Amino acid sequence: MKRVGIVVFPGFQILDLVVATVFEVANGLAGRPIYEVHLLSEGGGRVVSSAGVAVETDAPGDLAYDTLMVAGALEMGPAPASLVDLVGAAARVSRRTASICTGALILAQAGLLDGRRATTHWMVARALQRDFPRVRMEEDRIFTQDGPIWTSAGMTAAIDLALALVEADVGPDVSRAVARKMVVYHRRPGGQSQFSALLELEPRSDRIQTALRFARENLKQDLSVDRLAEVAHLSPRQFSRAFHAETGQSPAKAVENLRLEAARVLMEEGRHPMEIIVRETGFGDRERMRRAFLRAFGQPPQAFQRAARLSA
Repeated sequence: MKRVGIVVFPGFQILDLVVATVFEVANGLAGRPIYEVHLLSEGGGRVVSSAGVAVETDAPGDLAYDTLMVAGALEMGPAPASLVDLVGAAARVSRRTASICTGALILAQAGLLDGRRATTHWMVARALQRDFPRVRMEEDRIFTQDGPIWTSAGMTAAIDLALALVEADVGPDVSRAVARKMVVYHRRPGGQSQFSALLELEPRSDRIQTALRFARENLKQDLSVDRLAEVAHLSPRQFSRAFHAETGQSPAKAVENLRLEAARVLMEEGRHPMEIIVRETGFGDRERMRRAFLRAFGQPPQAFQRAARLSA
């Protein structure tokens, strides 16, 4: 059985403990105990989260875990040296170590991220990079893996991280079944942006929201202004005017951003030929997609594919 140790501390974010549910559900669906989860703290006993909810923890004993996970906090300052030493010592004798959200700061203090790719909550990513310049920060990722070190973005990205750990241990079928039982998306690729093009638009009216949902679900189709206006039950002129007023973008620009987001995810999964990505995301041809990538990211699509291969 794989021992999972989750390190918490006073003021930790209670949502981070959702990873324990992922392992619990994996045990139930596999029909056998795969994981044994322990909550750890420096001194053991009762530890109060930032929400005021207390949990009972074990004091450190045998530090060799299959998976050591470090929780984060909403307000994360430098961790006490004793906590950093505990995490560093446990990481040295555990198979793999993962941080949840701002828990990456503790891993960085312990020197575990030096020379490695890592991510964390977008609000602290640049501060971490500034304070720990040897970390190869990838602030726009959901989670990263670099050797035995895994890191995740903020809040619900902990679920994506835990599902990825389960997939690495027992395969995608169990991971997918866990996601279904937990009623979550199976699972967002690590390379997916912490920000969604759809969320950034935030239209107010139901009609514009409906048009955007249609666009995202039908990227291969013709998504002209006329077609989207038809979905929104507006004239093309009314639709264009309302769309720009609510989102600050033209419909064409918004559709391009949705296609870019989908294409980038497919590339970073590393399993799809370029022709398939071009077709599935509705770009039509490789040159059109290349120009869109250069405008948005300053790099051609091939750069993302190369990075995915190197990561793998």
